[in-house]
Amino acid sequence: MTSTNVTKEAEDSGPGGYAAARLRLLTEETRSGPPRRTALADLTDDWLGGLFEAGAKGARGVSLVAVGGYGRAELSPRSDLDLLLLHDGTAPEAVAALADRLWYPVWDLGLALDHSVRTPAEARRTAGEDLKVQLGLLDARHIAGDLGLTTALRTAVLADWRNQAPKRLPALRELCEERAERQGELQYLLEPDLKEARGGLRDATALRAVAASWLADAPREGLADARRRLLDVRDALHLTTGRATDRLALQEQDQVAAELGVLDADALLRQVYEAARVIAYAGDVTWREVGRVLRSRAVRPRLRAMLGGGKPAPERSPLAEGVVEQDGEVVLARAARPERDPVLPLRAAAAAAQAGLPLSLHAVRRMAAGVRPLPAPWPAEAREQLVTLLGSGRPTVEVWEALEAEGLVSLLLPDWDRVRCRPQRNAVHLWTVDRHLIETAVRASAFTRRVSRPDLLLVAALLHDIGKGWPGDHSVAGEVIARDVAARIGFDQHDVTVIATLVRHHLLLVETATRRDLEDPATVRAVADAVGAQGTLELLHALTEADALATGPAAWSSWRASLVADLVKRVSAVLSGDAPDGPEEAAPT
Repeated sequence: MTSTNVTKEAEDSGPGGYAAARLRLLTEETRSGPPRRTALADLTDDWLGGLFEAGAKGARGVSLVAVGGYGRAELSPRSDLDLLLLHDGTAPEAVAALADRLWYPVWDLGLALDHSVRTPAEARRTAGEDLKVQLGLLDARHIAGDLGLTTALRTAVLADWRNQAPKRLPALRELCEERAERQGELQYLLEPDLKEARGGLRDATALRAVAASWLADAPREGLADARRRLLDVRDALHLTTGRATDRLALQEQDQVAAELGVLDADALLRQVYEAARVIAYAGDVTWREVGRVLRSRAVRPRLRAMLGGGKPAPERSPLAEGVVEQDGEVVLARAARPERDPVLPLRAAAAAAQAGLPLSLHAVRRMAAGVRPLPAPWPAEAREQLVTLLGSGRPTVEVWEALEAEGLVSLLLPDWDRVRCRPQRNAVHLWTVDRHLIETAVRASAFTRRVSRPDLLLVAALLHDIGKGWPGDHSVAGEVIARDVAARIGFDQHDVTVIATLVRHHLLLVETATRRDLEDPATVRAVADAVGAQGTLELLHALTEADALATGPAAWSSWRASLVADLVKRVSAVLSGDAPDGPEEAAPT
């Protein structure tokens, strides 16, 4: 049945016809995604428009307006209907009666309704007092009645928003940050809230509001597709559960995946995480730009007065070859040529992380568009810059995310794509595989003074779970990948072997210490044989702790730390030539 036929059925049959047409629309296998959401909004518009016309009886000075998600024509199967009955205040009793003619049929069908009845002045005043109301009105859309009344309100609300942007945008950012603190980050949660978590649909709506302010704009590449993907998942979630829920619970993920034609729950989560990552990164860039613009507006009048009305040139402080700091961001120098300098992305990233500054979006995109792949093996400078980046501590995370968002990490490390946004269905793990690898490097950076080869520790931390993108034992698969990557990065054969050994045995110390009898000489000897050298043991001890700390609070404790330290001490004695007493029997596998 076409959208026109469905609408005709709803018009001919009243509320019952609307309910039947709505059900038929939601169960059409050939229609899903944006077309279904639009068709559902059109169907609802026509039904409500009919109710309005029957109740208003040609009255002037009143209109029915969709706001929020309904205003954007993004109706999911169980979405609320956000409606504003707008009137000029001349006939309050008639408006109240009309409201009853509108709201009660909606409630009778069991549809959730968020409604209000206001004059334009009341709507603007409420928006000025309540940021959430103002955000909803930014998406106001006329359904029926006095079009001029609706248009005038839309114009006034947008003007208010733009005039008040210096005050309202910081409040909106604070609202987003508070929500993220409560709900967590969508791109890492095993049971994420598609709407409220950071990187979810609320944040996508906030970015639309920022763009409407004309003060700053979000990076648009991929943003609309990411938003559409989350809406598609929410549609499938509503259909499979029959409830108005935004939380993608574990027990429902397989059904949602099947509804969307996705391979399995892991593939579904990976798509959700990728979408959330695009939205979250766009938010980071946008809010940074908002802050820069607001600071510039605050400082500019004073500088103009000092300079006699002239416009000051932005200060640029050199950080590295081809890399400078400008206005709180790391940008490329004017003489930088990414197409001639394949090390530039790593040099810029290392400089940014060392300075604790974000990489400029323009700089990252310019490098992604023009840089050539590094030769194999990498030149020494590239390897050194990677180690510097990984050893910079917490700032490494934001810089790495900027590189990843524009595809530069995949260009540097093609094997990274297999672990990108890969979920870990283990309550102990806080992060996806790729973020866990970066977190491990961050933790390992605090231990670089404990080891004689910090470069090997940091690279092994980055690669220790790289095998999780392949079938079988991830430690075995990871050893092969790590050997190849380390050689490509430019390490010599000895160092390649050490990194591969660390990846192969990154779980050896903690599993042996917590599951085996450390008084058994065979146990200690088997670990010594696997490790092979004191320097490797030293690195493996640091990697074990960094890995556990990066996993989550439940993965490391003083008890585990003491057991591992005891095992390391015993293995070190064996490697030094002090063999443990007692029979040597079966070694741990």
